This record gives sequence, structure tokens and C-alpha cells, in this order.
Amino acid sequence: MLSTEEISEIEAEAAHYPRRDAVCIDAMRIVQRHRGWVSDDSLHDIAAHLGMSVTDLDSVATFYNLIFRRPVGRHVIMICDSVSCWVMGYDRMREHLGTRLGIGLGETTSDNRFTLLPIVCLGCCDRAPAMMVDDDLHSDLDPQKIDRALETYT
Repeated sequence: MLSTEEISEIEAEAAHYPRRDAVCIDAMRIVQRHRGWVSDDSLHDIAAHLGMSVTDLDSVATFYNLIFRRPVGRHVIMICDSVSCWVMGYDRMREHLGTRLGIGLGETTSDNRFTLLPIVCLGCCDRAPAMMVDDDLHSDLDPQKIDRALETYT
């Protein structure tokens, strides 16, 4: 069941759209911000609230890579695997993150602190390689920059 606060936030966003289904991404992001991810039950509740089919909403959720359909850690690290980042050292940065955190892509640390996910592009190709931790962009990465960045997230 959606909370009163979630419904209020969804309705505030819905006021900006001509159709209720147009707010579906915003609604999922609101629920995700409150709960950490969008469970099947949450997806059903959002679909019902917006008057959408669960199938239609799930197709949006699975296409949009910033909607987490399974639990994630307190901090989500998205490492860019675009062509520019590949050329500028993505492999080395991904290996460093994996070694440092003890996880692979799609996994969460045992303390539930970090989840490591690939992302197609972070839009800063001129400063590749790059990663985003939560909403913070980190670019021109090297192993030392990664280590310093990770130390700031508790």
C-alpha cells in the first residue's frame, strides 16, 4: 500500500502532466526514494493508483535503468560503460571497484553499503571514465579518486 506521503508526492507531480500515466516514472522514483527500490507489490500499488496496467508499468520500470526492481545497498554506484569510458580505462576502474568492494557488477556488499551497477552513459564523455554514486558524479577516474570518493559515503 502506498503511504499517504507517497500519494501526496505523486499527486503533486501528476498535476504537471496532462495524463495520469505520464507521471509513472516520477511515481516509481518517489516510491524508490522512500523504500530504496520498487517491489512487485509497490509496482501493483502504483499501477492501480495511476490507472495503468501492471504490465505497462513494469515495461517502463524494466526499460528505465534508474528504477531498481530489487533491493540495493544504501549507496548505488553506477559505473559508465560507454565507448568513451571503455577507451579511457573502464575495465581498470571496474576491476578496482570490484576488488575494493569485494563484489561484481549487479552485486551488493555484505554490509549492504554499496551496490555496483553498469550504466550506458553518464553524459560526461569528455571526462571519462566516470561513475555516479547516488546523485554525485565522479569523473576523470583513477583508482585513487575512486578510493577517496568511496570514503565519503558512510
